[in-house]
Order: sequence, then C-alpha cells, then structure tokens
Amino acid sequence: MTPDREKTPSGATAATRSRIRLDQPQRRRTRILPEWDPEAFGRLSERIARFLGTGRFIVWMTVVIIIWLVWNITAPYFLRFDPYPFIFLTLMLSLQASYAAPLILLAQNRQDDRDRVNLEQDRKQNERSIADTEYLTREVAALRTGLGEVATRDWIRSELQDVVKDLNGGRPDGHRVFPAERGRGRDVDDR
Repeated sequence: MTPDREKTPSGATAATRSRIRLDQPQRRRTRILPEWDPEAFGRLSERIARFLGTGRFIVWMTVVIIIWLVWNITAPYFLRFDPYPFIFLTLMLSLQASYAAPLILLAQNRQDDRDRVNLEQDRKQNERSIADTEYLTREVAALRTGLGEVATRDWIRSELQDVVKDLNGGRPDGHRVFPAERGRGRDVDDR
C-alpha cells in the first residue's frame, strides 16, 4: 500500500479525507485587504466625478489655490508652509489629479455599462415595434382585400338607383313606380 492510500480508522483513505466537503460550509478566511461594496464605491466615484465636472469645483479649487499662494507669499516667513517654488502645492494638485482621473474613468465605465443596457433594451423594443407594425400592416391589407369584396352603402345606393331608373323606364322623376297612397288615414293597427 502506498503512503497516501493509508487506511484511516473510519475506512476512508487519506486522499479522500482531505477533499472539500460540499455539504458543509467552509471556514471563513481572514482577509488581508479590506472588503468594500463595488456598487457603493461606484456610486461614490460617480458623485465625485459629477462634482469634479462642475463650475462649483473649479471656483472652489481656484479660491483654494489663490489663498494658498497669497498666504505663502505675504505671510511672515516662519508661517509659510510652502515657500516660492510651491512644491507642496504642485504635489497636492498632482495627488488630486491622480485620484480624479481613475474616479472619472470608473464613472464613465459605469455610464457606458448603463448606456449599453439601455441600447440593448431600445433595440429589443424597436424589434418588437417593427414586428407589431408588420403584423398590423398585414392585418390592414387583409381588411382592404376583404372590404374590396363587401358591398358598401354607396355601391348599394347606386345599384338601387339604377334599378329604379330601369323600373321607371325613362319616365320623369315626378312619376314614381310606387306612388304614395293618399287620402287614407293612419292605420292604427300598423303600430
């Protein structure tokens, strides 16, 4: 017997005993990195990207930079935290840009995903509309074909006028084929 096929007291081999059991929950693993909700992070990045794209952000950023520059130029030397070459300001602006760019890209990717879903839904709706339109077109064509064989009121009226003319045999219109009965009162029983 090979060492890995050694029998255990329960009758199972060592190879089968080390397998993961699917009928039992696994132990929770400890994570080194923190966990976060990708949807919540995506929503936060969209909010930040929306704010970065506003005039309000540009105004506030301009105000902060002007205050920074004025303070570091006019304040007493021992209170200046970023003297003339303004290296710390450059570092802060670079840091802000390095975070803003990926957040804006993440927000754009999420918007692209939403747009893709909306376009797919629009495409399916258009296909349904086209199918409905084609169906209704076929139905209208069938109704037109069917109505072509149906006697309309105008056609019946013209046919009856032709029959009346034939019955009159060329008599003037004043002489009717079925003259109205005169001199008789209303029939009470006809009601």
